[in-house]
Amino acid sequence: MARSQRPSTARRRIVTGSTVACAVALALVGGVTFTVQAVGVWNDPARLDDLLLPMVVFGAASLVAIGIVAIVGWYVVGAAVRSIEGVRTAAESMTLGDLSRRLPSDGEHGLAELSQTVNSMLDRLEGSVDSHRQLLDDVRHELKTPITIVRGHLEIMDAFDQADVDATRAIGIAELDRLSRLVEDIDLLAAAETDTYEHGDIDLAVLTARMGDMVAVIPGHDWRVAARATGRMRGDADRLLQAWLQLADNAAKYSPETTPIEIGSETDAVEVRLWVRDHGPGVPPAMRHRIFRRFDRAGRRRSVGGSGLGLAIVDAIAKGHGGRCEVSDSPGGGATFTIHVPHTSGAAYPAPVRADDVIHQGGSR
Repeated sequence: MARSQRPSTARRRIVTGSTVACAVALALVGGVTFTVQAVGVWNDPARLDDLLLPMVVFGAASLVAIGIVAIVGWYVVGAAVRSIEGVRTAAESMTLGDLSRRLPSDGEHGLAELSQTVNSMLDRLEGSVDSHRQLLDDVRHELKTPITIVRGHLEIMDAFDQADVDATRAIGIAELDRLSRLVEDIDLLAAAETDTYEHGDIDLAVLTARMGDMVAVIPGHDWRVAARATGRMRGDADRLLQAWLQLADNAAKYSPETTPIEIGSETDAVEVRLWVRDHGPGVPPAMRHRIFRRFDRAGRRRSVGGSGLGLAIVDAIAKGHGGRCEVSDSPGGGATFTIHVPHTSGAAYPAPVRADDVIHQGGSR
């Protein structure tokens, strides 16, 4: 919209400037002429009758010029004031409950650019608020289950039965531990969705070897490094390792014990791929678009534990590097999760949501 307004704005400026320039030039020429004639009359009073008509004409022309300047000035100032008033009215109508309104960007060129800048900021703010609200709704839903479990056991607990007291205590501690893990994962997710990554040069062979050493101590599976990329890339090594380890932990949870799990890294001219391949039940194609959502396990077992935020954290880290995370079928059965990251990575996220804020606001709703 601003581009379509620029020609008309330029024409108005040309017309306004030309009119004011003509008026000023007329006033200057008339003033000089009047001064010269006044000096002549001072020296020869008899010439006053001859100058009476020119002086009347000049006076009338000056009044006309002043009128033109006043009208043009009124029009220009009025248009600017109307544009500013429109922006002020739109800004006053915005509330945190409705951030869909935008400032009008059809005013003067400078004001239109300012409105566009503010509108871009409002777009980012609306996205951040929407994400905040969605996280609050998700956390509120997740908090209901452990609270209901603990409260239900406390209500039916027999205080005079030591065995029942001990069992209820164990259940309460287990649910509180799960809540603690939930808060920690919310903090990790909020941190992963910021743009404060420490990007640097990463040696892919070293990164892969480090990943292999870290997963080797996870019990219950035969860990193998199936591919090792060479070369370098730009990114945050610690964040990428965090996401890669989360995929390995996820594979270990959903794969039968003693089954092999492979990890690997690959690269080409466009991107780097960090992957984990398991031989578990796999992920049905219809569910693959859901598993990266917060708290959405896409029908997978809850008995494996976790907060349901692991893959959301992986997805956030991948997007923070300008990439993505995808899931596909493994040869022979299972799932392969792959983090795709361009060689030169980087992306921006809205302001993070702190876990304490989420818990406090969720509890007050």
